Amino acid sequence: MRRGEKAVTEQSAIEKILRTGKTCQLAFTADPLPYLVTLNYGYYDRTLYFHSAREGHKIDMIRKNGRAAFSIALDLGLVTGENACDWSVRYQSVVGHGQIFLLEDAEAKRQGLDLFMAQYSGNKFSYPDKMIQATAVFKLEISEMTVKQSRVDE
Repeated sequence: MRRGEKAVTEQSAIEKILRTGKTCQLAFTADPLPYLVTLNYGYYDRTLYFHSAREGHKIDMIRKNGRAAFSIALDLGLVTGENACDWSVRYQSVVGHGQIFLLEDAEAKRQGLDLFMAQYSGNKFSYPDKMIQATAVFKLEISEMTVKQSRVDE
């Protein structure tokens, strides 16, 4: 990272950012252009959990390669100033990559959905068999990530 003073290296701070975020951008290698999609996610133990329809371009990309980059950003507010160069944004972000795995087993899907829903609610949910069958649940095991922040304490 070019600006080391922005790096976040403390594991508890990294975990807090990943557990606070609400959306994740996933980027896949595609021809002729990269494919980028924004999704809700759940985080647990260096793994991101997602769900979607069982078919579509994203699922095709996962089956074809399974590698993806990701970005999660927390918008902490705008910093204004008298001059244009004084303006900035307060943020925390996690950028990384990893391997995606489709969860096929019904129980694994339920566990993945529980981790997904824990990102947004402390409630317990049940998932009817019909819904489990109709839903793709997948996880991205994080291989590497860089975490940074800017002007968090202002």
